[in-house]
Amino acid sequence: MRLGDLLRRALTRQGYAVEVATSGREALDLADVNPYDAIVLDVMIPPPDGFAVLTALRAAESPTPVIMLTALDAVEDRIAGLDWGADDYVTKPFELAELFARLRAVIRRGGSPRHPVLTYAGLVLDPARRTVTRGGTPILLSTREFSLLHEFMRHPGEVLSRAYLLDHVWDPAAERSSNVVDVYVSYLRDKIDRPWNTHSIETVRGAGYRLRDGAEPPRPETGHQPGLPRE
Repeated sequence: MRLGDLLRRALTRQGYAVEVATSGREALDLADVNPYDAIVLDVMIPPPDGFAVLTALRAAESPTPVIMLTALDAVEDRIAGLDWGADDYVTKPFELAELFARLRAVIRRGGSPRHPVLTYAGLVLDPARRTVTRGGTPILLSTREFSLLHEFMRHPGEVLSRAYLLDHVWDPAAERSSNVVDVYVSYLRDKIDRPWNTHSIETVRGAGYRLRDGAEPPRPETGHQPGLPRE
């Protein structure tokens, strides 16, 4: 699996909204239209390489913090990156915990709003504080339930397939049964909908699930099979 995909999944589980660029050109295009809190930039990204991307960002006076990923023995690369405007660097191979810590540090120094609070259908999800409320009432969710709701609230009104949710919410190395998404959607409904007699998560037959405003009951859904341990 590519490094970008691994980092996207790991950072998503930490509550970040993540986009992955597969080339330097795509990275510059994305940075031109999106106000990112931080950029993790691999020196070895396909052309233009990480140094060229960094130089272009700073030439355009982009204030976005940048963490460079460099090879372990490339001391010159690390020095050059810092000289040309990188905020920090992480050497490969690296521990995810170190990257997370350095990312939090450069984001704090950046001073812009972080992890925007998401609101939809009466639900309020705060990724930074890891809290969820409906009508001011706190809702306690497990780590997996929180990540699943976070993904739904990032894409309100969109149909998310089971395959998409597995890729974006579950660890790729974890053993995953075929009905695990159905089970956790049922857990979520028990907590965010049924106590309020709402129907926010709709089953779209043959396609997946959709977060809706919950004002009207959805079409009858297929049966779920709760029974997995909650994480």
